[in-house]
Parts: sequence; C-alpha cells; structure tokens
Amino acid sequence: MGYKQELRRELGLLQNFGVSFSVISVITGIPSLFLYGLNTGGPAVMVWGWIIVAFFTILVGLAMAEVCSAHPTSGGPYFWAAMLSEPKHAPLASWITGWFNLLGQVAVTTGISFGCANFLSTVCTFDNSFEPTPKTTIGIYAAILASQGLINTFGVHLLKYLNNVSVWWHAVGTTSLVIAILARAPTHQSASFVFKTFIDGTGVSGSDGWGTRASHAYVMVIGILMAQYTLTGFDASAQMTEETRNAAMAGSIGIVMAIGVSAVLGWFLILGLLFSIQDLDSTINSPTGEPVAQIFLDTVGERGAIVLMVIVIGAMYFCGTFSVTSNSRMMYAFARDGGIPGHTFFQKVDSKRKSPVRTVWLACTLSFILGLPSLGSSVAFSAATSIATIGLYISYAIPIALRVVYRDRFVRGPFHLGPASLPVAITAVAWIGCIAIVFILPQTNPVDSQTLNYAVVAVGIVIAYSVGFWLLSARKWFTGPIKQISAEELGVSKRLSAAGSAQATL
Repeated sequence: MGYKQELRRELGLLQNFGVSFSVISVITGIPSLFLYGLNTGGPAVMVWGWIIVAFFTILVGLAMAEVCSAHPTSGGPYFWAAMLSEPKHAPLASWITGWFNLLGQVAVTTGISFGCANFLSTVCTFDNSFEPTPKTTIGIYAAILASQGLINTFGVHLLKYLNNVSVWWHAVGTTSLVIAILARAPTHQSASFVFKTFIDGTGVSGSDGWGTRASHAYVMVIGILMAQYTLTGFDASAQMTEETRNAAMAGSIGIVMAIGVSAVLGWFLILGLLFSIQDLDSTINSPTGEPVAQIFLDTVGERGAIVLMVIVIGAMYFCGTFSVTSNSRMMYAFARDGGIPGHTFFQKVDSKRKSPVRTVWLACTLSFILGLPSLGSSVAFSAATSIATIGLYISYAIPIALRVVYRDRFVRGPFHLGPASLPVAITAVAWIGCIAIVFILPQTNPVDSQTLNYAVVAVGIVIAYSVGFWLLSARKWFTGPIKQISAEELGVSKRLSAAGSAQATL
C-alpha cells in the first residue's frame, strides 16, 4: 500500500472480527435506543425493521469487504476513495470521504459512551433516592471517555486480550440475558403484540405524534434508526488491517462475520425483550428512564436487574473502548496523509507503545464536545446516533459508488463477489442514499428548539467545512493518501543525485 509498518501487527482473524463485533455491539445499540424504538413504530417496526435493515447492511458489508480486500489500510474508506477515483479527482474524493468518516467515527463513540453513562446513572437509581440530571450524566460520560482513553494509551498491549474478552462477553452475556428474562418473566406478551403492534409515540407536550394514518409510513421509516444505528461501525475491521495478519482476507471476513453474527444475535435480543414486557405503558414511562431497565426489574427483580445491567454496561464499555481504538486509527491515518488540522502533530506514533496516542485523545475530546448538546436538548442522544449513522454510511457509499463508476480502476483482492459484485454494490449505494435522507428528518412532533433533529446541522457543518475549505485552500496542497515509502525513496534518490552532481563538479 506504500506505507511503513509503524503499528504493531499482532491481530488475527478472530481479533479483527472482534473489534467490529464489539463496536456494532447489539447489546449496546438496542438497549440504548429501545425507548426510541417503542415510541417510533413500536414492536412491529422494531422486529421487521431489524430484518430489512440487516439484509441491506449485509449487502453494504459485502461491497465494503470486496474493496477492503483490495486496499487493506488503516485509512479505510477515504483511502479506498482515492484509489478508485480518476487520479485528477482522487484528492477531492478522499478529502470528502475522510471528513464524513471522521464525523461518523466521533459520533458513534459519542452514542456508545453516552449510552453507557445513561445506563450507569440509571442503575444508581435502584433502591435509593439518586436522581440523575443532565449535568451528572455528562460528568459520568466524561469519566468514561477518560478511562477509555487511558486504556488505549497505556493498555494498548492488552487490547488483543480485551478484544477476546469482549467477544465472549457480548455473545454469552446477550444469550444469558435473554434466557434469564424469558425464564423469569411472570407473563409473556403474545406473538400478535410482538409482531403486529404499531405505536406512534413521537408526540411531545401532549401531542399525538404525527397524527394521521397516512403518517404511519413516515414513523415506520424513521423507526428503523434503532436497527441501522446498531448495525454500524463495522469499518473498524478495515481500520485495524495494518495491525492484522493476512489483512487482505481477515479484514474482509471480519466485516461480513461481524454483521452476520450481530444481525442474528440482535434479533434474538429484540424478541426476548419484547416478549418479556409486563406492562407496555409502565415500561415506556418507566421512572428509571430506560425501558430495558424496567423490563429487568419486572422480570428478575432488583438484584437480578443489577446483574443484567452490569452485563449491559460492561458490553457498552467494551464497545466504547474499541470505538475509541478504531476512531484513533482512522484519525491517525488521515493525519498521516495531511487531512486534518495539526496533522504534523497528530500523525506521530508513540515509539514505545506503537500506538497513535495523540489521536486517541483527539477522539475522546471531540466525542465529549459532541455530547454537550444533551445538556439542553431532549433528543440529543437520538440525534447523535443519526449523525453516526449518516456520517459512517456516506463514507462507506462513496468508495463503493466509485468502484461502480470507475470499474477499470478496481483490481480485486482475494475476497471478491464475482458476478454479484456490481448488483450488490449498486443496491448498497441506493440503500445508503435512502437512509442518509431519512435520518436527518424530524423525529418528534411538534418540532422546536428542544426537539430539533440536529443531525442535519452537524452534517451541514461537515459539508460546508469540507467543501468550503477544499475550495479555499485544501485543493492547493492536499494530494490524497501519501505513499510514504515512495516519498522517502524519491527523497533518497534526489539526495544521491545531488551528491553525485556535487562530486562531479569537484
């Protein structure tokens, strides 16, 4: 790929899969947005929407895996965009893709770790008078990000082992949780409730939501956010390829495996939670603020609920830790190619730990800043998840689309789809185009300063910055991914040539 091997290459297929599996983390995404799902379409949309989203996400993952196999580097999508474009358009394609990927990476870390803070503050309300406020939650969130930054700074040599623990924690923990609530639930909801019940609870301040029967389709469409946000972040396998052995195959298989296993496990979790609801109204309006916590309390009692909450919080913490890992690798690669302000500072790799420590803390800082609107907005969390989904998926779509448009520039790697390659890629791009529009739409009614989906604002800022800065300055100096080895060889060649000329003169 033209880069020096600066990161420690010690991950295998299982660890590469584990990073994406941990970042997807169905036991993080589903509980975090379970209230959103119940209010925005209800059980029917949650169950069937998951299947629809999983199908199209698998197609996106297959298209990405094919490109990853051809270009396995930490830059991931923005590197692919440059390689698959015409040379004269490569810098612009790489620049735009990189900034959307950076936005998505930061937002997904925000969504994960802020969800962890919410659940941690919720479990603190069990059997005591503690009442979490936005300020206490943001404080817990800051502490979580700081600890995850410290692990990625001083415990980088332990990440491989934490990865293995995380995979088993997610798989065994999710299965045990579902079995526990189903086995201990006093009663179970009917299949009709789980598979057919539609709810429009998107209204606030006494509003009846979007109101009309015709608007049910709108609610169904925006209701798939829970599923699509959860099945996001699998580019982590691509970001970790420079630390993975046999990366051209392991990175691609890691992407597809992570989506497939998460899709099955996530549907199992959704069904288990829905069948275990004891009273729908008390679950939605739970004093804990989290329907999943109320389901635990109603089924296994307070002590059992604490155990299950620890399982969920632990999974969220692992998920956030590896999201910071993936995020920092992307920022390091982008800085290495001159794509972010202060790139000469952020492209440095700690010589002792073989880790991009500076971008670890950049990732944590930006994620904290993105979480600050939660202090004044009632829908800030769902907006952050929208930003994560839109940012990441647009960065996935650009190289896939370029692979379709400039077919002669694509030299396939060992993982390829054969005749199915183009149909899969075209379908994946079309799906991403749809969800990019859907997730900037208003999510509650009426829309005001408190309920505005500020995803459109964040996405607009990134578009304005990336395009504006490109036109004003970056187009003059940003050349896309820099071939370090070629650049160094050129420098050596020039020095040798200069030395030869000087000797001839003498």
